[in-house]
Amino acid sequence: MDPNLKAFLDTIATSELGARLLLVSDNGFNVLVGSTPDHPRLFSSYADHPRQLIDLPRLGIKSTAAGRYQLLARYFDAYKKQLSLRDFSPASQDVIAVQQIRERGALADIEAGRFDSAITKCASCWASLPGATFGQHTNDLADLRRVFIRAGGKIA
Repeated sequence: MDPNLKAFLDTIATSELGARLLLVSDNGFNVLVGSTPDHPRLFSSYADHPRQLIDLPRLGIKSTAAGRYQLLARYFDAYKKQLSLRDFSPASQDVIAVQQIRERGALADIEAGRFDSAITKCASCWASLPGATFGQHTNDLADLRRVFIRAGGKIA
């Protein structure tokens, strides 16, 4: 995998889950929405998306988001079919995240080190990215840039 793409995936996971939650889980691949480092909600089987509808009263929503990139069950179903995936394993989660990046036209930006442009393009997919309009907490672009560089990414 391209080093910048790997670093970008690490950045999305850190943005969505936080660095501490990545440490107390299976690198985020088994995390349910609403988890915190002190109270992680983890699922135990990668055979399928966990499909747990979690109430998030602070946000006034319910969500099925799960995994390292907080994918909703309905999107997993579509990508599972489209990409001929067998399960919700870490490898499948990575394949889906890369496809989501590709669909937003950000893959070339990532590979070329155009980090800010890639983040802008991907904000329509991940609620924690700066510029996202989901009404949830977003992270600071400069902080995410540092995560990307620490993960081995190179900025143009």
